[in-house]
Amino acid sequence: MRLRSKLMSLAAGAVLVTGFAGAVAAQTTDEGGKKEGQKFERRGGKDGFGKGMRGKGGMRAMRGGAMRGLRGIDLTDAQKEQIRGIMQANKPDPAIREEMRTIMQARRDGTITEDQKQRAEQLRTQARQRAELVKAQVEAVLTPEQKQQIEQNRLERQQRREERRQRWQQRREEFLKQKEAGETKPVN
Repeated sequence: MRLRSKLMSLAAGAVLVTGFAGAVAAQTTDEGGKKEGQKFERRGGKDGFGKGMRGKGGMRAMRGGAMRGLRGIDLTDAQKEQIRGIMQANKPDPAIREEMRTIMQARRDGTITEDQKQRAEQLRTQARQRAELVKAQVEAVLTPEQKQQIEQNRLERQQRREERRQRWQQRREEFLKQKEAGETKPVN
């Protein structure tokens, strides 16, 4: 169980770092204004900050974005450029992502070795350190008011998550009561 939680943390860190790289990679535009290789459309401004994404990426593109914490924050053009520079400088290495995929596949197949476990731990630690470094660098660019707004947004997201969890729990309890009473619909 402990190894599983460590690997999940490593995977989450890898997703975070990958999301940072994706935000930076999506900034290159061709003459038509559309991002090169763009598979989704952005709602709102063309700068990519604070806007949700729709289309082929779907929820994956929206929820995994590295800039999610900056959604709804008014950034100056200078701040946007600084943050893009930070993201570019901390872009993850594709070879490391592929190595992590291989390790995760070995874990799913049940063929993971001790060396792979240790390497996964190293990669997870590196990803966590890089994420903390990026976070500190981005926070250094922000004003105190922007930081306060980010914290307020985080608390609001946390509250919505808790409300969803409570609604889910209520629905589950209602379902179990119906099931005990024999009132549930048969599955076709």
